[in-house]
Amino acid sequence: MYVNNPMGQFLDDLASSAPAPGGGSVAALSGALGAALISMVCNLTIGKEKYKDVEADVQAILERSEVLRRELMDLLEADTQLYGKVIAAYRQPKNTEEEKAARLQAIDAALKEACGVPMQIAKRCAELVELCVPAAAKGNVGAISDIGVAVLMAEAGLVSAKLNVDINLGSIKDASFVEQGATELAGYLRDKAEIKARVLKEVEEKL
Repeated sequence: MYVNNPMGQFLDDLASSAPAPGGGSVAALSGALGAALISMVCNLTIGKEKYKDVEADVQAILERSEVLRRELMDLLEADTQLYGKVIAAYRQPKNTEEEKAARLQAIDAALKEACGVPMQIAKRCAELVELCVPAAAKGNVGAISDIGVAVLMAEAGLVSAKLNVDINLGSIKDASFVEQGATELAGYLRDKAEIKARVLKEVEEKL
């Protein structure tokens, strides 16, 4: 819906009272912007005589950043569909004990699904943070500031996705699922702030 339409439509809908798109979609967009910047720097590096010794490495970075960019755009679209499923579950009838039980089960299932997309966004943004390390080391120094922006966007997407996972985990009754989700999320976040700081330091040194 949004990927093939003007950005203005996304921003207008985001600013409206409509429940979607929301923070999860913004997290995906942030990551996709970071991925696009990595790709841009790679494209500004490949084919340059000065960087011929690292061209194969930069090509590999480009291939991965483009995969992540496409996946994050797909996740942006997927995130916009989640809220409707959660609302539908909450709107199920609760007049009898059987209906109440079925409703609670449906709510838990919808919230679990709602955790899945931002979790996948977090996973890809975490990889993008790490991908900025070789991009900063081997990319065209004339565009090094763009890697700085890329790592900021990637980490912003990661932390934003975390918030969207957390708010859903907080309402899920399945304790095992919540514990597993929190552990998975912590793994994606581990060391990423430090990696971001190292990338920014290298960027600033090359400016």
